[in-house]
Amino acid sequence: QDEEKWDFVLVSDIHEVGSEKEIKRKKFLEELSKKGFTIKKIEDKKLFYGVRAPKHIFQKYQCLLRNSNSRRQNPDVHHDIPVTTRIRIVNFILQNTVTPDLEKLHDLEKKKVFEASFPLHEKEEVRELLKEKWARWRGIFHHQPIEDIRCYFGEKVALYFAWLGWYTRLLGIAAVAGLLVFVSGITIFSSSQVSKEICEANNTIMCPLCDQKCPFWLLSDTCTYAKVTHMIDNAGTVLFAIFMAIWATVFLELWKRKRATVVTNWDLYRWDEEEEELALELINNLQHEPRKYQHSYFRSTIVLLLVLVMITVLIGIAHALVIYRVVATALFTQSDFELLREQANMAAVMTGAVLHYITIVIMTRVNRKVALFLCDLEKPRTFSQRENNFTMKVFTFQFFTHFSSLIYIAFFLGRINGHPGNYVRVAGKWRLEECHPSGCITDLFTQMAIIMVLKQTISNVMEYLIPWVSYKLRKKRQHPSKRSVRLGEEEAAEDPCKRHWRSNYELNKVNVFSLFDEFLEMVIQYSFTTIFVAAFPLAPLLAFCNNLFEIHLDAIKMVRLHRRMVPRKANDIGIWLQVLEAIGILAVIGNGLVIAITSDFIPVQVYKYTYSPCVTQNSTGVDCSTGYVNHSLSVFRIQDFESYTKVPEMLPDFVRHEIKECRYRDYRNADDYSYTVQFWHIFAARLAFLILFEHVALCVKLIAAWYIPDVPQSVKNWFLDRKHSNLRKDLSMMEYSTEV
Repeated sequence: QDEEKWDFVLVSDIHEVGSEKEIKRKKFLEELSKKGFTIKKIEDKKLFYGVRAPKHIFQKYQCLLRNSNSRRQNPDVHHDIPVTTRIRIVNFILQNTVTPDLEKLHDLEKKKVFEASFPLHEKEEVRELLKEKWARWRGIFHHQPIEDIRCYFGEKVALYFAWLGWYTRLLGIAAVAGLLVFVSGITIFSSSQVSKEICEANNTIMCPLCDQKCPFWLLSDTCTYAKVTHMIDNAGTVLFAIFMAIWATVFLELWKRKRATVVTNWDLYRWDEEEEELALELINNLQHEPRKYQHSYFRSTIVLLLVLVMITVLIGIAHALVIYRVVATALFTQSDFELLREQANMAAVMTGAVLHYITIVIMTRVNRKVALFLCDLEKPRTFSQRENNFTMKVFTFQFFTHFSSLIYIAFFLGRINGHPGNYVRVAGKWRLEECHPSGCITDLFTQMAIIMVLKQTISNVMEYLIPWVSYKLRKKRQHPSKRSVRLGEEEAAEDPCKRHWRSNYELNKVNVFSLFDEFLEMVIQYSFTTIFVAAFPLAPLLAFCNNLFEIHLDAIKMVRLHRRMVPRKANDIGIWLQVLEAIGILAVIGNGLVIAITSDFIPVQVYKYTYSPCVTQNSTGVDCSTGYVNHSLSVFRIQDFESYTKVPEMLPDFVRHEIKECRYRDYRNADDYSYTVQFWHIFAARLAFLILFEHVALCVKLIAAWYIPDVPQSVKNWFLDRKHSNLRKDLSMMEYSTEV
């Protein structure tokens, strides 16, 4: 049995004898043989080389790192070292073995000398247990077997699933809160005074929404839209935004505690990654000299400038989407379809959101390539440093890809478009979009809903289908048809390794940055659930439902559809924790801005306490927001329209020449269209609210972070006891030796 345990398999095409590729392959395998590796060759449609490391390599590792690495992890029956550690050591040696031509395995794979290298999925107890309990859809509500995941895939994967499970559990609380806010919004669907006034505004004539075929229209035509807006935009949303800021902090603080407990159980709390890497380097090559830490300001400046160029490109794409919506609105309003003409703005927003999703899919690939190129420029010292640099760059690019368009809709839409008679135009022709008279928040809600739903449905389906289909196709290619039964005797005599190695080769390739894609997907989702949650209270609910599937989707991919991942040792989730903390701060700023700028919450409050009948007439029996709609609309004289604005003749129930003025959403004087005192009053109130909200939310975050200790007392006590017993043992040994 021991003889058939292979640590790694290398796969190569069958090259011509004496060809350059064959010579390079031989040289590499000879280097492995010199290090004492056992190599087994099996010829099929490809050449398979099974590789087994000699025992002395693992003895050196245990000698160099005298840690209780196998204290809780099931050691392999034949070696007193866990299988995951064994694979990790062998992988390090394979990746760092240099041929006489100064080529490593990575270079040989690039030159197609080897096609693949991977550790094997074993038919061992742990994998069967994971297949049965975890990597299947019916286990969706079951507890995750983190300890088993660790034994099979290593600490890094186990910590990812521990984090994802913890995040999903706490998302449940945020989802319930978001649902309550949304339901309470539905209950006041028709009772909001502002939407009542919009629905009753039968005589309020609004200015045309475009330059050519758009008619004047009545404010009451948008009754339903106003009700939907006030379902999202209410006082409950403000409380929910503060709640989510606190939730984000509490989630991270509780995760730090959970992580401390988990890694203490694994005896990795004070594990030193650098020491581990140096030990592996020395095991591989005793003459190895460590690469020194270096920092080049010139190189860093170049990388920074290139990152800024890339961010500018991504913001440029967001601008292109804005221009698309402007042009689309203009074209839709001139359409022959009545429904499209009437809902031109909504149609432009929805098609714009779908287009935004498509740019996200395309730019995700581009961002990765650019980030890898920048990492190569930086020349990081170690693999983990390279991974951290790559993570920061890809996340930054992805953040701008996902959020540039949303930032425009939230904070610029309808605020930089001028006013009737003096519109801001794209290329001097098309008017910039306007907000709806009942507010911009519905546009943000629509955009977020479409992107989140598309991202979580299409992306997840593709994430599962692509590996599944490619696995089935590879399998079919390898076994076109079962040959006749007459070959039964030969089949029986087939090397059992051959079938096993081939079936592993047929599985999908694993990315070198293991888990990177999964983490990135979840962190972008976390950004959606926290940053603009004031505009979309259902975001946590959508994320929660998605994650229930995501956990098992990732499990099925890893256990059933992908080759075995090279286990990585880790004692935390790495740089992702800093990314999550940064998102927590962005969430406070983002939600503060949404409530202060996008929402109508502040203008309504200013009106209630300064200009409403409650204040001016001391009326107590009326709703204080009575008259707000009329107060928030300015008057425009028809004679001041720009020359190329063609106001249509047809207007139901109105005579064209009788209309002398129309209304638009802004705070401007009727004579010279300058800003009114109310505009500056509201502007000051928005600013004051923003400063107050952010300071209160950040203070609450700091208090929550202080209140919940990062490390549980039980972990601290465990270390205390261990130090105490070690010191006592040393002292008693000393006393014993002096007595002797």
